[in-house]
Amino acid sequence: MTIQDYLRVLRRNLVLILSLTVIGLSAGVVVALNTPTRYSASTELFISAQASTGTPAELNLARTYAQQATTSYVAIIPSSLVLQPVIDDLGLNMTIEALVSEVSATAATSSTAITVTVTDENPGQAARIANAIGESFTTVVAEDLERPIDARPSIVRIDTLEAAQVPVSPSAPNVPLIVTFGALLGLAAGIGVAALRAVLDNRIRSIDDVERAIDVPILGGIALDPHAREHPLVIAADPRDRRAEAFRALRTNVKFLTVDGDPAAFVITSAGPGEGKSTTAANLAITFAESGARVALLDADLRLPRVAEYFAIEGGVGLTEVLIGRIAASEAMQRWGRGALFLLPSGAIPPNPAELLGSAAMTNLIYELKHAFDIIIIDAPPVGLVTDAAVLARQADGAIMVAAAGKTHAPRLVDAVDSIQSVGAKVLGAVVTMLPTKGVDKTAYGVYGSHEAATR
Repeated sequence: MTIQDYLRVLRRNLVLILSLTVIGLSAGVVVALNTPTRYSASTELFISAQASTGTPAELNLARTYAQQATTSYVAIIPSSLVLQPVIDDLGLNMTIEALVSEVSATAATSSTAITVTVTDENPGQAARIANAIGESFTTVVAEDLERPIDARPSIVRIDTLEAAQVPVSPSAPNVPLIVTFGALLGLAAGIGVAALRAVLDNRIRSIDDVERAIDVPILGGIALDPHAREHPLVIAADPRDRRAEAFRALRTNVKFLTVDGDPAAFVITSAGPGEGKSTTAANLAITFAESGARVALLDADLRLPRVAEYFAIEGGVGLTEVLIGRIAASEAMQRWGRGALFLLPSGAIPPNPAELLGSAAMTNLIYELKHAFDIIIIDAPPVGLVTDAAVLARQADGAIMVAAAGKTHAPRLVDAVDSIQSVGAKVLGAVVTMLPTKGVDKTAYGVYGSHEAATR
């Protein structure tokens, strides 16, 4: 995927991403409002060791001892040995465990200074406890941990560099940090869900997606029309509509598929239902008739025929009756419009459509029609449902695959092309329908493709 594809995914899921971001921000606000207010007070203690003499060697030894002792003292401060006297002296109504959860002691590497921090809901009590811990720790070191055997004073000295002051502002909760973290978490979740949807959603959304999925020429792109079901024949209903121009551009590219202008028969099919194959076949037939060609449109979808409905003609007698020999093709075909467009509806729906379409009678019919018409367009069922289109494509000059943006799944499109090619038939090209004209996947109307695209 390109950078543009990633940006398109983000824009397509913009509402989802913004929603989850707002949810994360709101959750952060709720957490911040429900977090108890706490205050932190710190006292800083300095550890030094007394040298017996003033020689440099003795001084270095004393300094090294103080540094080593500092590391041990950090672990001793939050212990009952130091904290129990604090509880007793201040009359605190809490256990050792509760006080330990409020106390932290830290010292920088190779430093002899210890910072004791106490966090409590009461700012005054936080300062009192911090200073009391400093005093208790000094006493414990002087009288217990570092007390000489004889009556001499301890060689370790602890000085208070800075006594704890009553804090004026709370240390927790950090509202801006919590809210920002919640928003970022929601944003990350939104982007993650958008990425997951993009990975799981294998529908094609653009002409580029079709080109990546199947290695066939792109013959045309038809924009989405929400009213296509009510007015499927856009060429007849509104000849100046931009979709009508797109079908004329498709006609131009399909012309390049014929060899030396000889009569040709094309099967129009799709991977699944509702992708616009019948609409494409009907409008393509009209555009060829507009150009002066003699055109025959066959409704070979003997399961769900549409031609008779689209052109408002009688469809009770048609292809089925011709194939079983009940009527001649010339008698079943109906002329439509002022041009040389002749329609052969499906006729009665048979119980064995695949056998009829794969019969010698169908082969002979296509052969006969090539002698009477310049272009034969065959509207066939979707390949993903039945084998009818693959059978017909082998008897005709090839198939034109219709894929609908936002509806056709890429794996199904690939399988459809493989199904046609597996029987020795050709997929001559693809038409992308329902291309969006709004939103992040919008595309322009009009011509797509060229002689080189249609023949590569």
